[in-house]
Amino acid sequence: MWRTVMYMSDATSRNDKSGTLLLSMMLAVTAAVVLVLGALGVVAVAKGDATSTQILTTTIHATVSEFKIVFDPATVPAGNVVIDVHNIGSVEHNLVAKSLGKKTSNILSMGSAKLDLGKIDSAVELICDIPGHVESGMKTTLNIGAANSVDAPTTEVMTPAQMDKAMEEVALKFPEKTKGIGNQELAPTIGADGVKEFALTASIIDWEVEAGVVVKGWAYNGQIPGPIMHANVGDKIRIVLKNELTESTSLHLHGIRVPNAMDGVDPYTQKAILTGETFLYEFTAIEPAVGMYHSHHNAQVQVPNGLAGALIIGDWKTMAMQAAGTKGIDTDGKAEQEVMMVLNDAGTIGLTLNGKSFPATSPYSLKVGETMVVHYFNEGLMTHPMHMHQPSGLVVARDGAVLDSPYFADTINVAPGERWTVVYTAQDPGVWAWHCHILTHAETPMGMKYMVTALIVK
Repeated sequence: MWRTVMYMSDATSRNDKSGTLLLSMMLAVTAAVVLVLGALGVVAVAKGDATSTQILTTTIHATVSEFKIVFDPATVPAGNVVIDVHNIGSVEHNLVAKSLGKKTSNILSMGSAKLDLGKIDSAVELICDIPGHVESGMKTTLNIGAANSVDAPTTEVMTPAQMDKAMEEVALKFPEKTKGIGNQELAPTIGADGVKEFALTASIIDWEVEAGVVVKGWAYNGQIPGPIMHANVGDKIRIVLKNELTESTSLHLHGIRVPNAMDGVDPYTQKAILTGETFLYEFTAIEPAVGMYHSHHNAQVQVPNGLAGALIIGDWKTMAMQAAGTKGIDTDGKAEQEVMMVLNDAGTIGLTLNGKSFPATSPYSLKVGETMVVHYFNEGLMTHPMHMHQPSGLVVARDGAVLDSPYFADTINVAPGERWTVVYTAQDPGVWAWHCHILTHAETPMGMKYMVTALIVK
């Protein structure tokens, strides 16, 4: 072929060249079309494949609070799922899908986070894994259904009338009866050597926080808070702790002067008390104290779940009234009552006063002119501004140390680990609310809740 072309005339050659160029262009266009069509074919196939296996991504809304998880919607189609999580509660929460190995970081109150579950085609259990929260009800299931059967929002809006009715119904239940009572006085046995011996047993029990709400509480002597122990300055004290928990424990005497070997911090001052073992804590009461006792082993679980109580050294009814006498608020200088109020906000027990949640909290009663000495103990994770509507309290001691200048306050900020001693003298008859002034710790749209009680003055 090449030889033939080479011997053609110029004209012929030009014509052939034009034809050849045209043919070449046509072939090129054809090839391009083929390539394009081929490519389009590949794209079409790929698109067809993607369409047939397309993964739907669904984003849903979730709220976490004390102590529940609410999805909106609660059923989603199979595919990729992203959860937009909002913490509307008062304490930290998170959202965890254990089966998928997915979780958010701890979310502060009013904060938010996203949880990307990835591709799911079956129901997924989600929890808050902050100690005690799942036991308090923070566990739910995200269901999988057809794309056209996605739930409508489940949030119910109460009318003002419905809210009024709910609030009244809750309030009228107070004080609601429940099983179990904490803060009971523990009488010691006196040995031949004169030692006051207190026997404590740590165990896990069913604890009714409010009527019908039963959790796994961690208790001393079957009580939450544990029993009250009283001793005098100079007493030789022995606390015998038996461990019937499912894990090791220890006992820290918070705010009490003790030898280092009795400080209860394993493995530094002692070995952990294994399940079934007993340990003796022995010391001499050197000075007055408004002390707490609580676990110091896996404490972020054990203490909020209930392993805490009050240990009082000295006659604080007299000491508090002597301090109050400088302000002349009481006529006879005597206190009719001494009250231990243990605050909590986490664990299985949750937001409670003395292990109970309103309306199951216990009210207190005084006659006009009578006085009570109140010791606040914060065993929770947050500061609680405790507020009594009337009367104003006279703050006389902090952490077991009498103040040089007692002062009046109707709201006392009690930080974690703190103890405050306040003298209240009844002045006006009535039912006076007494609560934490973090409002979400005291009220819900359903009425008063959690850290609320009352002083009844007659």
